[in-house]
Amino acid sequence: MSEHLPRRTKIVATVGPASWAPETLRALIEAGADVLRLNFSHSDEEKHAEVVRDIRAASLEVGREVAILGDLPGPKLRVGDIPDGVVRLVPGSTVTLVHGEGSGTAERIPIPRAEIIESLDEGAIVYMADGSIRLKVKGPVEDGVEALVEVGGPLSSNKGLNLPGVDTGIEAVSEADLRWIDFSVEQELDLLAVSFVKSAADLAPVTERLESLGSDIPVIAKIEKPEATDQEALDGILEAVGAGIMIARGDLGIEVPIAEVPSLQKRLISQAGEWSKLSITATQMLASMVSAPRPTRAEVTDVATAISDGTDAVMLSEETAVGSNPVDAVRTMDEIARATEPGLPYWEWLLNRTSQHGMDVSESVTQSAVISAYRLDLTSIVVPTASGRTAAVVAAHRPRVPILAVTHSVQTQRRLRVYFGVEPVQHTPTNEIRDLLYECADVAVQFGAAKSGDLVAIVASLSDLGLGTNLFEVHRVP
Repeated sequence: MSEHLPRRTKIVATVGPASWAPETLRALIEAGADVLRLNFSHSDEEKHAEVVRDIRAASLEVGREVAILGDLPGPKLRVGDIPDGVVRLVPGSTVTLVHGEGSGTAERIPIPRAEIIESLDEGAIVYMADGSIRLKVKGPVEDGVEALVEVGGPLSSNKGLNLPGVDTGIEAVSEADLRWIDFSVEQELDLLAVSFVKSAADLAPVTERLESLGSDIPVIAKIEKPEATDQEALDGILEAVGAGIMIARGDLGIEVPIAEVPSLQKRLISQAGEWSKLSITATQMLASMVSAPRPTRAEVTDVATAISDGTDAVMLSEETAVGSNPVDAVRTMDEIARATEPGLPYWEWLLNRTSQHGMDVSESVTQSAVISAYRLDLTSIVVPTASGRTAAVVAAHRPRVPILAVTHSVQTQRRLRVYFGVEPVQHTPTNEIRDLLYECADVAVQFGAAKSGDLVAIVASLSDLGLGTNLFEVHRVP
């Protein structure tokens, strides 16, 4: 098989100060990054636009198109300014949380949003700094609320806040988020992630804004609030979301008991599979590589577990955004995926992963193609596609053989980069069905997925019939 095709699990790498340089972006792509993530919570439009240009240029130089994922900030709660850089909260001491943008101390911590102060009742738990600090609210005082420091530690400016079980009433999508959506459309980004989604209703402002701009950027819902893990809410999100979900374990691991995160991750990946939607597993996967040249064995096991659970992609955050070894982190993720994938339960996934109830024509045809790939020893599944939908549905059934998505659209080529097992290639197929079949077989040979005499599956949609994916043919390569 060609070196173009060996790894099936995709790698998402967050770009930041450690990886903004054009030469580092090139190295990330060469190392195997499939999607580069822009975190809109940090930096401004000018810098992100510059990075977008540099990523596109790097892709051209490397000869490999990658997707760019824009990640909306959402209602991320943060503390205000700590002018001395950092203060240390001492266990057993009391602090006052006050509304405003003023200067913070170990006794008074500014909170920029009044809704947060107003929502804190006696007994409420407040986590700060990624959950490393825990406060318990004692009650209101004249200018805010007083809280006991139960677990202390250093606190610096703009660190995150988590309020498990507290409804702040803050809107899921702000005006700032809408401006970032506009930016994403202007910059022709490939994927868009929505933060802190609690229900399908939280996605509506995003899809409405995209529709008003005439854009069809696929949307990914980030699951990091306990409300989103409720079965009814999760089903609604998976039905409404265009692309799939991201399991954002950082905030999720603070909002729910941390011991429940592994089983919750497994369930979320499984549920995404039932809906034939993609899943990205994120946060602290190789966290030690922010400073160390090698990961811990536990981190390697964590990445392998997510892959074994059936995730489409694994994501690097701080490791590539601010870490000292961004390229090595991608290489390490690549090595773990390659070592894990031969033992994946492909046949079990084929039979049980997607929902068998209410299958439409597309689901039935694509599953039949994947079953035939096993029974007939096919070497690849070739999917001519305009929108990418057919290739995404084939990927949901997790064939062991490569999925070559043949598309005339560079936009579709980039968007498909995030799906498990899909190798998107740009080629303008003919409109004549018989010629199309031979062209697809030629593409399989060109990309090393087949040789003369091999059998390949060709799966496509004849759009004039309005049935979705409705063509499956076994083709022998001349």
